[in-house]
Amino acid sequence: MSAILAFERVSYRYPDAAEPALEDVSLRVEPGELCLLAGLSGCGKSTLLRAASGLVPHFHGGRFAGSVTLAGLDTREHGPARLGALAGVLFQDPETQLVTSSVRAELALPLQSRGHDAMAVARGVEEVALALGIDALLDRSVHELSGGEQQRVALGAALAGRPPVVMLDEPTSQLDPVAGDELIGLLRRLNQEWETTILLAEHRLERCLSAADRVIALREGRVAHDGDPASFLQWSDREEPALRTPGAKLFSLTGLRPLPVGVRQARAELRRHGLLEQDVHDGSPAAPARAAPRPTSRSKGRERREAALRMRGVWHELRDGPAILRGVELELLPGERLALMGRNGAGKSTLLRHAAGLLAATRGRIERAGRVALLLQNPGDYFLHERVREELPPAELERAGRWRSSPAARTRRCWRSTSPRGGWTGRPRTSSPASFAGAPRRGRP
Repeated sequence: MSAILAFERVSYRYPDAAEPALEDVSLRVEPGELCLLAGLSGCGKSTLLRAASGLVPHFHGGRFAGSVTLAGLDTREHGPARLGALAGVLFQDPETQLVTSSVRAELALPLQSRGHDAMAVARGVEEVALALGIDALLDRSVHELSGGEQQRVALGAALAGRPPVVMLDEPTSQLDPVAGDELIGLLRRLNQEWETTILLAEHRLERCLSAADRVIALREGRVAHDGDPASFLQWSDREEPALRTPGAKLFSLTGLRPLPVGVRQARAELRRHGLLEQDVHDGSPAAPARAAPRPTSRSKGRERREAALRMRGVWHELRDGPAILRGVELELLPGERLALMGRNGAGKSTLLRHAAGLLAATRGRIERAGRVALLLQNPGDYFLHERVREELPPAELERAGRWRSSPAARTRRCWRSTSPRGGWTGRPRTSSPASFAGAPRRGRP
């Protein structure tokens, strides 16, 4: 069986980059495989996906050597518009991949650009919307969606038309835990039922390791390991402990073997070692659960201080739409750390924008003791310059813990591009192959 995706000695360097992002990468992905890309930040996972989809080098430029073949097409000879019909792609920042005004139009765009008739487009939109559970969002504006909802819509656009290959770059990064687990389950179902080949780059390996057929680990732009999940855990325990899943780390610290790929295996091994009680299925009543400790007052043991942030009956209502915030009552004291939790679309980002003064409440009052600093989901939106030195002085980098290496490395970091590996930082931008349909192909660098 011929590989649906093949890299042959691929090396790539972004424009003006001091070091290559990929170096002598060779790998083959067979049809129907679910491959997990693992590695620390900056190891080349996103670049590998860009090369597989043809965005490298056609969109990003730079110096490219070797060859990448997708479904029999050489990416050097075919641009993203042609390759987009064969591979659906979802990158880290979904907002940059949304190019229309409504969810329905966004899901329809890839199908329309490939020449499908109106009936096929409508059928494809409904099919992918139901599969992803976003059918209730079809008539919503993409600008009103939360980050997690935008991510699911962008994934729907990538899956529209059932492409034989789907590539995803940290697809769970903006999803709540339940939605993230549902997405991994959906990808596994697509892989099994549609025989879709999936290439998934992810940092939260504990979510998807048990679903993967194979794990490819990158380190400094090179393939450091290529094998099944069990062999990957053994390799990471020896060579890259930061990549171990929480379960594997726990087993390693206690000396238990083998390292578990998933929860089911972990429980079985713990029982085998007598460290976990056997499940009781005889219908006898379970032992009473220990009562949880009662929460104590936040102000107990310390004097009452002026609130750093106070919300009183805050509402945020969309014009001709639903209310995102409904009578929020919140008080945050100086020095207090607060975890804000909720499902995608629950209003977390909207509440933070109100706290920082980026949005005005339709009802209610917000009191702030001073300036509120806010970091939202897409850090690229904050960059105004092309280089780190222009964006932030060395003293601030040192305070942030990003100034601890050799003088030469510090100089390279200081002049590194603030955009994602050399891409333009301005708006609007997109890295979706579907958006290249009908656009002229850039020349090969």
